[in-house]
Amino acid sequence: MRRDLDPEIISSRDFYAVLNAVVVPRPIAWVSSRSADGVLNLAPHSFFTVSCVRPPMVQFTSVGRKDSLNNVEATREFVVNFAAEPLFEQVNATATNFPPEIDEFAAVGLHVEPSTTIAVPRVAESPVAIECTLHTTVELGDSTVVIGRVRRISIDESVMDGNHPEITRLQPLARLGRNEWSTLGEIRDISRIRYSDWPGDYAGPRDA
Repeated sequence: MRRDLDPEIISSRDFYAVLNAVVVPRPIAWVSSRSADGVLNLAPHSFFTVSCVRPPMVQFTSVGRKDSLNNVEATREFVVNFAAEPLFEQVNATATNFPPEIDEFAAVGLHVEPSTTIAVPRVAESPVAIECTLHTTVELGDSTVVIGRVRRISIDESVMDGNHPEITRLQPLARLGRNEWSTLGEIRDISRIRYSDWPGDYAGPRDA
């Protein structure tokens, strides 16, 4: 037996909570930005993914109008800092609804590090920084999707295995539902199967 949930009937708050609980795990864009007045901001956004490969682009969603969105629109720059497990408490702390005039780096005890290609600094303690310039924003209901053109990725040598970032060294954090977070857990490695290697004969679609 299943329970059907209709977003036209259930309150938006309750439906959002359920959606958050089933679209999991969600990677975290730990976005650093700077206001038009020069105040630094740092905030986690758990609606985050790659948008495009060529040219490279990433996106995060601001639910409501928050400081990150205001700052990116004002300066057209931002950094996605990697949210790693050792930084769990600081990542969570930067989700606090500080007033716009508060510098979250200073408030939670993190250090700034100059970016290579843009004026917005990155989190010195984070192992990876994705430097972006604003490509576009897309308004969807009460949310805004922010798409950034990747200008540089800076990776700490300590998390590299040859020329590739190694996942157990990165130690990514992810968001789940409610106040739940997850860490790496079990890692499974499996290659994609090419159709030419598919075992047996394809019999066509089955009847529903």
